[in-house]
Order: sequence, then structure tokens, then C-alpha cells
Amino acid sequence: MTPEIRILRRPEELFQAAAELFVGAAQRAVADHGRFCVALAGGSTPRALYRLLAEERAWREAMPWEKSHFFWSDERHVPPSHEDSNFRVAMEAMLSNVLVPAANLHRIEGERERAEEAARLYERTLRESFGLAPGQFPCFDLALLGIGSDGHTASLFPGTPALDERDCLVVSNRVEKLRTERITFTVPTLNNAAHVVFLVKGEDKAAALAAVFEGPYEPAKFPAQLIRPVHGRLTVLADEAAAAGLARGGARAPAGDGCPSRN
Repeated sequence: MTPEIRILRRPEELFQAAAELFVGAAQRAVADHGRFCVALAGGSTPRALYRLLAEERAWREAMPWEKSHFFWSDERHVPPSHEDSNFRVAMEAMLSNVLVPAANLHRIEGERERAEEAARLYERTLRESFGLAPGQFPCFDLALLGIGSDGHTASLFPGTPALDERDCLVVSNRVEKLRTERITFTVPTLNNAAHVVFLVKGEDKAAALAAVFEGPYEPAKFPAQLIRPVHGRLTVLADEAAAAGLARGGARAPAGDGCPSRN
């Protein structure tokens, strides 16, 4: 799949473009099927986007908050109050500052003693929230992702067992280099989204971004290469620093058809 790659000059422009995309996806989803389901990214990069959506009046008022359901594509094996929690980042930057029903926040219970239990419970949450039959995967209206300097995305790290999972929606993933467990969506779950967006900022991501989209196909080394939506669209939003390693400018792909059917 050839993604749509958009290169923005400055980080401020990057986050404005991401906010426009985010709000547009939400409005279209609500108009089409009554609710917006988004998988949020963790890490530091999306924090500025979350703040922008909550604090800039135009975006805040344009978002259908009450009809939006927020999920997390991955989580650290920590309580929700922990400084490393992806849930905490999104809550502090955005969700605690807007009118979202508590029932619309679907967090991963990273505080569970065993990460495997947290993954199992979140899989059940997804199946119940989307009304899935056995063998089905959820179709998120938008899956927001980042790319690490090592080529990982969500908590799909190079050389880890989760890269090969094709049946589960969510798994616990042992990341030896971090000496920890992570809870993460699997590749098929992410690839079933109607629209996947990579948000990439900074010169430290330049080599990884170029390797993922212009290098040889080595998904065990660069797991973000595994993200190829089956029915949907793939968009990359990058600032100039992150895009510095790309040999070509940006390639625009035709829009996908989105999810084939909905429950």
C-alpha cells in the first residue's frame, strides 16, 4: 500500500493538520453511523494534539464529544495514575477538559497484576463494544499511531512475539529491551481500521520513517511496516524534521472504502 504522506513545515502545522483530520473523521462517522470510535496513540507526540482539540475553541466545539468513544491502542503495565500511563496522558491533555460521558472511555486496566489478564479483559471490552462475533475484528473509524525511533508502533516492538499474532485482538507483549510487559492491539486489529494515521515529529524519527516507508520490507526489524489497512486508508502526517530522510516527497493514495460492514 502506498500511503498518503503529508509533510508539514513546523510542528504547529503538523498538529493543526492532525486536528482537522481527527475532527473531520469524527463528524463523518457520527453522520454515517451515529458514533465515532477512535484508538488513541500513546507516547509524547500526540499530547500536543490532544491539548489542541480540548483547548482551541474551534476544534473543541466542532468535536461530537458525547458521541465519541475513546479506546487505547496500547498501554504500559502501570496504574492509570502513573506518569507513564497512556490513559493518564490523554485524560490530562484532553478528556478531563471536555464533556465526554464516562461510559465512552474504554481504558486498558494496566494496573492488573498480570498483563495477560489486562489484555484478556480489554479484548472482551472490544468484543462487547463492537458487538463482534467470533473471528471478527473491530473497525475503528480512526486509529492514531506513532512510530518510534526503532520502528515500533503501538507496543509492537522489533522482534517481539506480538508481531506474529493473527487471532487475538489484544495481547500482552514482552519487550525485553525495556524489561517490561506492554498491552497492545495486534496487527489485524489495527489493519481493520477505516483510517490509520501515523503522527510523526522530530529528527530522531527521520531514519525510522524512511526505513518504514522507503526501505526494504523487514517487519521484524521495523514493525510499523506491518500496518497496511485491509479496507481503509493509511495517512502519514510528519513535520519536516521527521521527513528529512525520505527520498521522495509525498505520495497520495486514493481513499479506501473504509469498513466493509458494521454491527
